[in-house]
Amino acid sequence: MPELTFEVRAASESPARVRVAARQFSLVVDEPPELGGSDAGPNPVETVLAGLAGCLNVVAHLVAAERGIALRNLEIVARGGLNPDRLLNRSTADRAGFQWIEATLSFDSDAPPEVLRGWLADVEARCPVSDNLGRPTPLTLRIRSLTPR
Repeated sequence: MPELTFEVRAASESPARVRVAARQFSLVVDEPPELGGSDAGPNPVETVLAGLAGCLNVVAHLVAAERGIALRNLEIVARGGLNPDRLLNRSTADRAGFQWIEATLSFDSDAPPEVLRGWLADVEARCPVSDNLGRPTPLTLRIRSLTPR
């Protein structure tokens, strides 16, 4: 299968809020008031966790169907901790991003534990967002000036 390319476009509505367009969908990413926002939507790191939960949901069901495992009432809790000191230019001791991320998948199934361990390993190995968060991914930031010179 050829490589798929995904794209979102974001327009700043304030220093803390951005409106993001993804295909025909629109969402607001904002900070809570204690971080300078108006709480109009989840903040950027919450959207990363939401992306992880969404991807795990898709891959968990896909792998379960392939293995003949019944998943009922799947719920996913994704959590991450970060030190905001680098973001706020207070210290460079810790990285700017998450120090750790964990996702817990809770569900009902009749499959034995050893089958579920193999299923979970396959889910983790095949989830694109888990892969991006767990391993370095080349990232390029570019400037495109909107002001002619």
